[in-house]
Amino acid sequence: MRLVVGWGAVVGLVFAGLLLEPPVPTPLLIPALVLIVGVVLVCAFGVVHEAEHLAHRLGDPYGSLVLTLSIVLIEVVLISAVMLGPGEHTTIARDSVMAVSMIILNAVIGLSLLVGAIKHGNLGHNRTGTSSYLAMLVVLLSLAFALPALIGRDGSYAPGQEIPIIVLTLALYAFFLYRQMGRQADDFREVDPRFAAGPGIRGNAATEQSRQSVTQVIAEHRTEVVLRIALLIVTVLPIVVLSHDMATLLDDGLGRVGAPAALSGILIAIIVFLPESITSVRAALQGEIQRVSNLCHGALVSTVGLTIPVVLIIGALTGQTIVLAESPANLLLLGVTLMLSVTTLASKKVTSTHGAAHLVAFAVYGIAVFS
Repeated sequence: MRLVVGWGAVVGLVFAGLLLEPPVPTPLLIPALVLIVGVVLVCAFGVVHEAEHLAHRLGDPYGSLVLTLSIVLIEVVLISAVMLGPGEHTTIARDSVMAVSMIILNAVIGLSLLVGAIKHGNLGHNRTGTSSYLAMLVVLLSLAFALPALIGRDGSYAPGQEIPIIVLTLALYAFFLYRQMGRQADDFREVDPRFAAGPGIRGNAATEQSRQSVTQVIAEHRTEVVLRIALLIVTVLPIVVLSHDMATLLDDGLGRVGAPAALSGILIAIIVFLPESITSVRAALQGEIQRVSNLCHGALVSTVGLTIPVVLIIGALTGQTIVLAESPANLLLLGVTLMLSVTTLASKKVTSTHGAAHLVAFAVYGIAVFS
C-alpha cells in the first residue's frame, strides 16, 4: 500500500505539474502541500518499517546503522531539493541540521528517557558507546556551526576552507563507521541485564546475533536481506521525486505567512525524523536504552557527518553561498545541550530527571526560534 500511495502520487504530479507552477493559488497550495507531506511521511514510515526488520535481523549496531542511514538519506535528499530549487536558501542546511540536533538530543532523547525510566526505573547504558557518539558530535557540530563564525566570512567558509572541512568531516565519519562496525561493535550493544537480550522477536534476533557474526546472518538470510533492501530503495524513490515539489510549495507557503526563516528547516527535520522518533520512544518503553542512543545519537552523527559535506559540495558546484554559522542564542543552546548530554550519559544509569531536563531545553529552543 505504501508503494501504491508513493508511486501513485508521483504519477499524479506528472499530470498536475502545470497546476503547481508558482505562484500557486492559496486554495490549491494548502491541500497540495498537505497531500505531498502526507505521502512523504507514509513513504518514510515504509522506509523505517523495512529498515527495522533489517535491524532486528542484523542486530545492533548494524541494524540501527541501516535505519539511521536510511533516514539521513531522506533528509539529505530534501535539503538538496530545496537548495537546487528556485529562490535563495543560504541557511536551509544550517536550520535543518540545527533543528535535527535539538529535536534528537533534547525532544526525542528527553521523552525516551522520561517514559523509559518511569516505566522500568533507572536504566543502564553502554557508556563507552555513548561517549564515542558524543565525542563525534562535539567535533562535528563545532565544525558545522561555531567555526564558520570565527574563521569564515559572513557565516560561511571561504572557498579555500571548504575542501579541508569536507575532507576532515568525511574522514572522521568514515573512521567512526569503520570502528563501530568492527572492533568496537560491542560498545553499542545493550548492557542492562534486564534488557540485554531484548523482548520478543528482538530477543531472538539479539540471541542469534550473539552467536553469529553479521556475515553469517547475511549468508543465511540473503534472500530476505536483499528483498528488504530492494523494498527500502523502491520506497525511498518517491520521496526523492516528490521532494522538489514539496520544497517549492513549502517555501511559497511559509513566505506568504511571513514565518521565521528557520521554520522551513524545522519542518523538514520534523517530517524526516518523525518515524525514527516514534521508533526510539517504542524502544525506550521496552527498556532498550542503548538502542535509543544508537538510533538518536547515531542519526545525528550521520546527519552532520553527511549533510554538511553534501551541501558544501552543492554550494561549490552551483555557486551558492552556504551560511552555516549559528546565532549566539542558538550556539548557547547547542553548548548547553551538549553539556547536558555529556552529564546525562556520564552517569552509569539514566533517570527520568535527565529526560525532563532535556525536554525543558527543547522548549527553550522553541521559544528562541519565535523570538
